[in-house]
Amino acid sequence: MKYYGLLIFILLISSCGGESREREPAEESVEAQLHSEDNEVTVATLKYSDFKHELISNGKLSAQRMADLRFEAAEPIAKIYVRNGQRVAKGERIAELDLFRLSNKVAQAKDALEKAKLELKDVLIGQGYMLEDSAKVPKATLNLARVKSGYDLATARYEMALYEERRAVMTAPFDGVIANLFDKQANMASTTEPFCTIIDPNSLEASFSVLESELPLIKRGDRVEVTPFANAGLTTHGSVSEINPLVDENGMVQVRAAVSGKGQLFEGMNVRVSVQRSLGKQLIVPKTAVVLRSGKQVVFTLKDNVAYWNYVTTGLENADSYTIVEGLKENDVVITSGNINLAHEAPVKVVENSK
Repeated sequence: MKYYGLLIFILLISSCGGESREREPAEESVEAQLHSEDNEVTVATLKYSDFKHELISNGKLSAQRMADLRFEAAEPIAKIYVRNGQRVAKGERIAELDLFRLSNKVAQAKDALEKAKLELKDVLIGQGYMLEDSAKVPKATLNLARVKSGYDLATARYEMALYEERRAVMTAPFDGVIANLFDKQANMASTTEPFCTIIDPNSLEASFSVLESELPLIKRGDRVEVTPFANAGLTTHGSVSEINPLVDENGMVQVRAAVSGKGQLFEGMNVRVSVQRSLGKQLIVPKTAVVLRSGKQVVFTLKDNVAYWNYVTTGLENADSYTIVEGLKENDVVITSGNINLAHEAPVKVVENSK
């Protein structure tokens, strides 16, 4: 019985060993196949080229030319000729008031002025002068006569009545777009609240802040790109028009840039501002070429279809590129994609050259 059990144990061991020997070649072939697959990458050749430094900030649009329009008299609104969003030219009628009371006020003021003029004549005759010879009347005597007769007050009231009558017809002070028009025809016009606002869409400015340390990198005339948060696909251009020479308590400086809205941007919009300035010839790599290894910046270069990593020091950056301070030289072929999991001296396959 002991001999029989020993025989069975030997047969089991031999069968297990044979099974493991049969599996070994398959595992080795899979491992060899994985190591033999090259990483697919794209590459670019380093050249010195113009580098546009870019400052990114958030800002708000405002119009340089914007006016709140008010009526001078509290009278019923007779007609409204425009609506919100409508473009108007300078001098174009916007609205007008009912003119009955105003015209009547002008007539009364004119009559009062004529009476004051007659009273002035009587006062001057009493002093031995004629109004027609006012140039010969002593200045003190003439002033006293004008006050006593009420002539100056009547003249002022007449001129005010004429002014209110003229201002009963509201016109555009400059070319622009109508906004904040909420009054309705036949309602009483307010003399304290604006009837509407007119905005010149061609005078928009983007107000934004930059760090104190970034001031040397920005100046008047620098090109800007403005993109509204509400429409990321819309980008307009402009230039820096004003730098406020004051650093606030947060270390920020206010900057303004004139922007060409082209009718697609509006007063008060929140925007993303990109300030671009050319810094001359620099050695530039795409941001995708720079990866981190142990917290250090690394760029892989290509030689004979093998990737070699290089520790680099980058300088300035913009939306898609870094300048290289040290670690690379002109004409080096750098790997721009497929480098996330690359190892030093890993074989690679170039599938496309970056432009």
